[in-house]
Order: sequence, then C-alpha cells, then structure tokens
Amino acid sequence: LQLYSSSLDGSIKLWDFMDGIPIKTFTVGSKLLALYALASCEDSVFVVIPKSDKRDTFQLVSVKLTKAAGQDLEAKELSVVLDGVDASQKRIAFGREGEYVASVNEVNLQVYFFKQKQLNRFSVSTVKTKSGNNRFTCIVCHPTEDCIATGHADGKIRLWRNFYHKKEYTFSTLHWHHDAVMDLAFSVEGTNLLSGGVESVLVLWHNESDYQKDFLPRLGSAIEYISMSSDGALCCTLHADNRITIINSNLRFCKSIQGLIKCTNVKTGLVVDPRTKALVLNGEPGHLQFYCLQSDQQLFSLDIVQRQYIHQAGLNQADLVKVAFSAQGKWLATVEEREEVTDPELQLKLWFYDEETQSYKLNTRINTPHDDHITDMCFRDMDELEDDSLILVTAGRDCVFKVWVMVEDTDPEAQQSVSWSCDFVGSYHNYQATNCCFSEDGSLLAVSFEETVTVWDSVTWDLKCTFCHPPGKIRYV
Repeated sequence: LQLYSSSLDGSIKLWDFMDGIPIKTFTVGSKLLALYALASCEDSVFVVIPKSDKRDTFQLVSVKLTKAAGQDLEAKELSVVLDGVDASQKRIAFGREGEYVASVNEVNLQVYFFKQKQLNRFSVSTVKTKSGNNRFTCIVCHPTEDCIATGHADGKIRLWRNFYHKKEYTFSTLHWHHDAVMDLAFSVEGTNLLSGGVESVLVLWHNESDYQKDFLPRLGSAIEYISMSSDGALCCTLHADNRITIINSNLRFCKSIQGLIKCTNVKTGLVVDPRTKALVLNGEPGHLQFYCLQSDQQLFSLDIVQRQYIHQAGLNQADLVKVAFSAQGKWLATVEEREEVTDPELQLKLWFYDEETQSYKLNTRINTPHDDHITDMCFRDMDELEDDSLILVTAGRDCVFKVWVMVEDTDPEAQQSVSWSCDFVGSYHNYQATNCCFSEDGSLLAVSFEETVTVWDSVTWDLKCTFCHPPGKIRYV
C-alpha cells in the first residue's frame, strides 16, 4: 500500500500514494538512476548510481533504509552488488524470490547469486552477423523458474537456463521483431512472455515457443516499457509518444491514457483552435493533435496525411508542416510535404468543420500549390460573414504568394457546394516570399520578401507600398 520513488536529486521517498503524501525521505547523496524494491528484502532497496571515479560507468548498490523515527533520514549505508551495469531500469532484473540478480550491458550478461556470493559472466559474440547486432537491450527473470529472458538489438529474444554453471548454460532463441526488442515481461505464472518494440505490436509468446504466439498490433507508436499487474489480470505498455495503454490478459485492448503526444519535431509550431481553445500541433506521424491545456488531455487527433506510416529509418514520408484556422474555426488549412526530396512533394488541404460529426471534413486537396516549400499561410479574419470574405494566402520559396478563394461548384455531381481555387498570384523582384499577415480589418495584406515588407490592397491586389529593412531576412510579421 506504499510506494518508493527515487530521483536524480539523490533521495528516495516513501509515499502514501492513495493520499498523495510523502511519509519519509531518505537522502542517499548520489544520483539515483534506477530503483528496485524486492518483497524478500524488507529494510533495503537496490539503486543504480554513477561510479564516483569514472564517467559513464554505473554500479548496482543495496541501500539500507533505517527504521529510525522522523521524516528526513540519511541512508548512507551502501553496499555494492554489481559493477559495470547499465543505467537503464530495464537492463537489471531480480530472479525468483530475489535469489539472484542479472544485469546486461552491451554484449555482456552477469548473474550474481546472493547466498553463494557467486558471480557468473556470459557474453554473446560481438561479431556483427547478417541479421545485425547482438547487443543486449533488456532483461527479465522468470517468476518461479531459473530462466532469464534477454532482448537484443537485432530483434531476437534469448532464454537462458542452467546459468549456475559457467560453461554448461543453455539458451534458446525466439525471433519475430525486425528491430530492437525494447522491453520484455513475464506473466505472473511465467507461462507467457510479452515483448514489444518499434513495430507498435505487443507479442505474447506461449510456453517459450517460436510457433505459439499472439499479437496485438497497431498500438500507435513504439513500445518502450511493458509491465504486469500483480494479479496478472492486466498488462500495461508505455509508448514513445507519451501514452499508456492498458490491455487485458487475453490481449484485448482495454483503455488508453494519452497526454500531450511527444513528437520528434513540431514543424507546425503552436496554433490555437478558435472553437475549442485547444492547442493544436503535430501529433503522431501525419496527424494533428488537439490538446486541452486545462485538463492535460488530448481532445482528438485528426489524420491529415491519410497514409500508413511505416516505422523505418531513412524513409521519406509525407509530414505535416503548416496549419492555419479561420477566425471562427470553420475552416482549417494544412500543408504536408515529403521531406528532403530535391523536388518537394507538396499538398495543400482545406478542411470544413462538420457540425454533425463534430470533426473536420476534407473539402479541397491541391497538389503542388507552390513549386517550392510553403513558408507561411494565413486566413483573412473577418468576423461578420466569414464565408463571403474568406481568403487564404500562402507564401512560398518559389518567390510568389498566392491568394485562394472559395468558388461555387458548378459540377452537378459534386458532393459539396464550394471548393477552393487560386484567385491571384503576387511577386516582388523575384525574391523568396517568407511571411504573410492581414491587417485587423482585413483591408491590407503584408507579405515579406526576404528583407522587404510589401503591403497590398486585399480587394484589388494593388501593391500599396514597401518597407525595406536591411540587413537580414524578416522572420516574422
């Protein structure tokens, strides 16, 4: 009913987590990188700390937690259990009933038996085989038998037995993952083994057999951690995009807890949705996330790119780079591009908010709206009658800005009454267009071309005046 936590500030705290109050704080006085509490050791815990004299080397130590009274206590009684361990929580595991501890680092596995005070070391070959890299990525011990499961960078899982003997140990191999095994977990009885990685698929292996396995695919993003509930009824996965998924023991999806999606590069910048006041930015690949700051929850995710994302390094995939909302949030404009191709593949999409479905519906798709990257876009915000006066402007590295307006669809078979088309193209001395912005009343449009701001009449599209601002490109208008 109580919880231990450790921190880089060198303290271990004991919490009453139901009430959310700290009961005790033990000061260890060294950075704590991982923490393990065993049922068999009542008065001590194990932590990973940096080795004082060497950089990037770590050791597993046992910390005695004093029973003394008081809230703030010192825990300076440390004893080293293993040297040369990895700092990651998932590269150390304790064997059945805490009889031994196993640790992996690079290509080495060490097992230390507490009662016998015996340390056995094993290593896998460093030779890069055809299938790739043998390096260890994670380790877990069987709850009731003497068996250790290790995950490897080449996607293989090894099951080690008989490791009491330095020479006569045996191992068998399971292989499904095409990339590194990120984490492993045994079921409570130990009959099943769970594994996960970048494929976003949870794999359930039955009876350590390569032939008997079940899958729960499409979990959204790479699985970084797997954890079992103590009664074995639920399993929980933590994903690279800051999501927790709760799964029933029969591998049925149960619930997802999603905060702000962690994405590698927020290319859209931060935009506010006028309708929900949500923060809008890149979410999972090809999606736009609507995130509520008040409740720290994702309201919804809009699939913009509408293509299957493939988790593979070096693949040029279409990505969402620009977003703009009209004043009332009735229209949404998005730009996606396929990266780093000499001839960038661009798409401008216009979405209409559908009251019935309470979501955005694709209205117009424009392939290659500009011949080079789109640098900025903005709607003309006229609050009174949005549709009549609504204009979208895009600026591009192809040295032009374009004005897009709504036109009525004359095609009798058209599904919608309006679509968007280009109404005007403006340029200035063949300079690259960098930013655009309408005045508050919508009568003027400012477009920056490198070091110059140009001002245009938004009815006749006449160039009114220019402001020159050397030296240096204008970054924001």
